[in-house]
Amino acid sequence: MNALKIRRTAVAVAAAAVLPFTLAACSDSGDTKAAPTAAAGDQAKTATGTPSDGAAMTGDKPFGAACAGVPKEGAGSFDGMAKDPVATAASNNPALSTLVAAVKQAGLVDTLNNAKDITVFAPTNDAFAKIPKADLDKVLADKEQLTKILTYHVVGQKLTPKQLENGSFETLQKGMVTTSGSGEAYKVNDTSNVVCGNVRTANANVYIVDTVLMPK
Repeated sequence: MNALKIRRTAVAVAAAAVLPFTLAACSDSGDTKAAPTAAAGDQAKTATGTPSDGAAMTGDKPFGAACAGVPKEGAGSFDGMAKDPVATAASNNPALSTLVAAVKQAGLVDTLNNAKDITVFAPTNDAFAKIPKADLDKVLADKEQLTKILTYHVVGQKLTPKQLENGSFETLQKGMVTTSGSGEAYKVNDTSNVVCGNVRTANANVYIVDTVLMPK
């Protein structure tokens, strides 16, 4: 009997000693399985977040305070302008009526509409209003001078906002325009502010500006 008791006691002690190690091993095993799951979850979040972040930074949408004045629907809206060549698209935007009249006066409607992949810095009506009326009337009456001024606002390639950050570009008038800025704030020739930028038409990128550019 004494021998049997001693044997049972030894088995109990051995079991007690082994049990903590068994539990620890199970716990370690559980942690090992959980870790990859968490990592996979983090990777999934990263993968999901990356495209949305990228989409937010593509700069494909128009920007600027004056964009709020563009019609929400119809031919003069951003969607409507994107379907028409640039001179036609501008004619549907009420804020560009003076520019459109000048383009017609210079006989440049077909030239602009038939051009491929251009950028137009389009002065608003308020931009033209900064010019004294007598001077503006004189320019509008001089087709040669008017053509020089208007073609100075056109660059023979589609410019992205990124390219405007520190750029120098030859115009159709053969003069040069310089651009600077970042984000949603850009200047042309250090004098004219882009008030609604990255507007798409069928054949052009348009940057609406608050001051008429003059060839140097």
